[in-house]
Amino acid sequence: MPADLAVIGLGPYGLPLAQAAVAAGITTLGYRTGPEPGPLSPAELRRMLSGGFRQATNPAELGRVRTAVICAPTPRGADGGLDLSQVETAARTLAARLRPHTTVILESPVYPGTTEEFLRPLLEDGSGLHAGRDFHLAYSPSRVAPGNRDVTPATTPKVIGGLTPACTESAAAFYGRLTDKVVRARGPREAETVQLLETNYRHVNIALVNEMAVLCHDLGVDLWDVIRCAETKPFGFQAFRPGPGVGGHAVPLDLTAHTGRTLRMVELAQQVNSRMPGYVVQRAAALLNEHGKSARGARVLLLGVTYKPDLADQQGAPAQEIALRLMELGASVSYHDPHVPAWSVLGHPVPRADSLYEAAADADLTILLQQHRTYDLQGLSVKAQLLLDTRGAAPTGAAHRL
Repeated sequence: MPADLAVIGLGPYGLPLAQAAVAAGITTLGYRTGPEPGPLSPAELRRMLSGGFRQATNPAELGRVRTAVICAPTPRGADGGLDLSQVETAARTLAARLRPHTTVILESPVYPGTTEEFLRPLLEDGSGLHAGRDFHLAYSPSRVAPGNRDVTPATTPKVIGGLTPACTESAAAFYGRLTDKVVRARGPREAETVQLLETNYRHVNIALVNEMAVLCHDLGVDLWDVIRCAETKPFGFQAFRPGPGVGGHAVPLDLTAHTGRTLRMVELAQQVNSRMPGYVVQRAAALLNEHGKSARGARVLLLGVTYKPDLADQQGAPAQEIALRLMELGASVSYHDPHVPAWSVLGHPVPRADSLYEAAADADLTILLQQHRTYDLQGLSVKAQLLLDTRGAAPTGAAHRL
């Protein structure tokens, strides 16, 4: 049976869209662009299948949908720019089956101009159809918040920029079935730049508060109390919190690799955030030293190795670099994470603690890297010999904070 929607790319952007579409009663077809789909529990998969979701293996099925949304991942390439190879594969696969009157939308994070200059020629050359006349083409930045129960597709406004006004309206009609509010951009470039601004806004503000964390530690100031007070200001301030590094799929983007232009704030933010794993290890070694122990031979337990709380996704998580740096200092590293049954660093398995409290009591230093909901930080602070909290999650005075 034909589907209303084809989601091409079942990773961190495509799966949330497919789930939202199924929940809205839209018959949805999923098509992979890479070897692995994103994480779905058996219960979630059953719920989607019962709602009309199908995973397609035959690309011919892509020619039988009304709307096709390309959600292929765009990881950072060897040159530091975005790797659009999966977007290209998705476009070529779709183009060979594209039919007139189909609405094609790109949601992958891309550079401004990608929809018109990269995607459009692939679709037109592969199909013989003309964008804006024979089929609709638009861009909509993906706005997903994995693990955030307060943010849903229905309550998150969707930005849309079409090649023509008709393209915009066609995409708006589709997204209007998923969300309470649709925001029309002037065109694809403006919508693409929304993604650029939103991603960089997060990284720049995290960099600022990470620098404040280092400064406040040196000054003997409680940064977490500073943030608590500052966020009471009803205007001109949004609270961000420091951490051991920045992970996730949305990488900060300057335009150097694409246009030769540099966003200086973004470049500096990347430098600041990339130093945080090293700073955590520096603080860990100093704490051990203050308590009469050397990092060499110390037993260090890492808590939470994912990039976000209560998720299994490890994309870009700083735990890898922190573990590696500790090992290079001669520490014996183990980990605990309720969402990660096995973990390795550079191909070497890291021992997993079966009993959290026993492991914390046995370790010379326990480092909280991710605040999973299951962690009882009050209890851990009692059991652990020494606890370094990089998330400001432990009760005041119960741990050494970043």
